[in-house]
This record gives sequence, C-alpha cells and structure tokens, in this order.
Amino acid sequence: MKILSIDTSSIICAVGILENDKLIKEIKIDNGLTHSEKLMPIIKQILDETNLTLKDIDLLVCDIGPGSFTGIRIGIATVKAFTDSLKIPLVGISSLEALAYNIKEEGLICSLIDAKNENVYFSLYRLKNGNYDLVQNYLADSVDNILDILKKYNEKIIFIGDGAIVNKEKIKNTIQNPIFSTLNDLSSYSLGLAGLNSYKNNSVQNVLPLYLRKPQAERMLEEKNNGN
Repeated sequence: MKILSIDTSSIICAVGILENDKLIKEIKIDNGLTHSEKLMPIIKQILDETNLTLKDIDLLVCDIGPGSFTGIRIGIATVKAFTDSLKIPLVGISSLEALAYNIKEEGLICSLIDAKNENVYFSLYRLKNGNYDLVQNYLADSVDNILDILKKYNEKIIFIGDGAIVNKEKIKNTIQNPIFSTLNDLSSYSLGLAGLNSYKNNSVQNVLPLYLRKPQAERMLEEKNNGN
C-alpha cells in the first residue's frame, strides 16, 4: 500500500510517501512561503522523484491539528480535493498522535505542543505491543494543570514535542524521573504510520480540523468585547 502523508500544521511543510510502514521519501520545506504556495509544488516534486502519480496512491493521510489554523485548513482542503476526485481513502491524524509515533519504547508517552504563554496542547498515550492507546484525551490547558494530571501516574513518562522542550525545567521539577525525547519534530513518516494503523483498524472518520481552542484573532476580539 502506497501512502501519501501531508503535514501542514506547523511552519514546516512536510510531505512523505510510504510503502506500507517503510518510508520511501520525505520532503520538508521551511522557506518563509505560506503553505498555500509550498504544498502543491512539494507534492508534485515528491511524486516526480518517486516516479509515481496520485493514481498510484492507495491512502491519503493528513495532519488535522492542533497547530497552525491556516496550515491545517490548507492541508485538509488539498487532500479532500484529491480523495473527492480520485476516490482515494483519507485518514486524519492529530499532531499529538503523530508525535507519539516518534517513540518506539513501550510505556506512557506525553505529547506536548507549545501553545504559548505557558499553555500547551496535550495528550497521553500508552505504547504496548505496537499499539498506541489514548489514555488522556486531547486538551489545551496551562502546563501546570497538565502536570497536575500527570502526577497521578506512578510510572515513567516519556515527554515529546516542542511543548516539552519549552517547559523542560518545570516538568523536571514536578514529575519524578521524566524522560525527554530527542525526536521532537513532527514527521510525515510518523503521521503516515499513524494513518496506516488507523486505516487498518477501520477507524476512518470524516476529516475535520482539530483546533482545541479558538483562533487568536477570535480570542482577542472576545477579550476586547468583554473589556468594554
């Protein structure tokens, strides 16, 4: 099964092609252009360099967030256009789940994405026998509140994501013997693996953005209105 995996949830635009669970090729670009300018040229480039066309793709996987509101919408709109025109199955995977797939060591995996001002996007997984089971559902909250949740787990926790890097000292001061991953970037390969597992488990659903909180412009408008 050939998989086209697309991540536009951060400033980096990443596109990968997998053959089942093996990465054939990945292209990442962070050149200051918007995803609307970058995405289609990257897709064309990776297909050309692997001698494939969209008709050779058996599964589409895209990142549904949390992350960049605009980037997520562009990625989802692109893959939905492909699946509508070519009838290719489509799976949406959260950034938090894709991060967890960077880890291969069994145990608890805490995915943290920095949401600024000491806030994070959070989820907790348990990896056992090759399965990444969701233990704590997706949240957008202060890092202090997230650490309060994690205190009840009396076992090792592996932390991953830029939210873990930014809040490393606070985590070390709160959680006993935390383990910090060195693989903290989102990967179209890990995204593709998560999508493949979701597809195999028949958990394909309608692909919609996972925002967890309102866009910044909307929050600022509400704060302004509440202040009047």
